[in-house]
Amino acid sequence: MQAMKAVSWAFFGVRKHTDHDHDASTLTMGQVVIAGLVGAAIFVMVVLLLVKFVTS
Repeated sequence: MQAMKAVSWAFFGVRKHTDHDHDASTLTMGQVVIAGLVGAAIFVMVVLLLVKFVTS
């Protein structure tokens, strides 16, 4: 869940600026890659559904 949260904020270009930012230190590369792929797939599906809704 922490990886999905970090990746979703990264999609928007927002990063927490705190002194105790533990997101990057506790996440593994595999978690970030999987969360990124899932996030990208969800984004593409939402865009496709929106286009289908608007054009129908």
